Amino acid sequence: MTMQNDKKNIAEFERIYLSFYPRLKRFAQEYVIREADAENIVQDVFLDLWERGAFVSSHVNLTSYLFTNIKNRCIDFLRHRIVMQKAANTMQEEYELALQMKLQSLEVFDEQVFSDTEIETVIANAIQSLPEKCRQIFVMNKIEGKKQKTIANELNLSIHTIESQMAIAYRKLKEILKDYLPLLFFLLI
Repeated sequence: MTMQNDKKNIAEFERIYLSFYPRLKRFAQEYVIREADAENIVQDVFLDLWERGAFVSSHVNLTSYLFTNIKNRCIDFLRHRIVMQKAANTMQEEYELALQMKLQSLEVFDEQVFSDTEIETVIANAIQSLPEKCRQIFVMNKIEGKKQKTIANELNLSIHTIESQMAIAYRKLKEILKDYLPLLFFLLI
């Protein structure tokens, strides 16, 4: 392509852009609502038009080509937004459900459980019910405050074993203390 043809193509593209841009943007905005989204869609269509060089061909009905591309991109945009909105709604519903469960748990929680001796007894019994090695690792980590790496070195175990045993401890304590859910927070602090 010569420099002369390049200048002609640029001039033709600019003419098409200036001629169609306002109509295409209004068309897109009618469907996607937000002006910025409509502008992005139109810009993408023009970028695609430039890259394909379709505006150079006399065989292309340019109006049909541009509006069909805008329509298709608007459809894709709206489908994507609907999926995103459904996902956001689902996450919001799950969050609200979790809040409701927490609220109900706290509302029925027996305030008597918070007496110091009762807390100590419930927690001690729960920890005592853990398997021996699991209990030892849990106590070293949560009661004595030792880091998992230190525990691994002292017990001559891998860090992975320590992590696995802690996961087992949490799972068993969660099950044992399910009626005392707030007590779990004492164990995890």
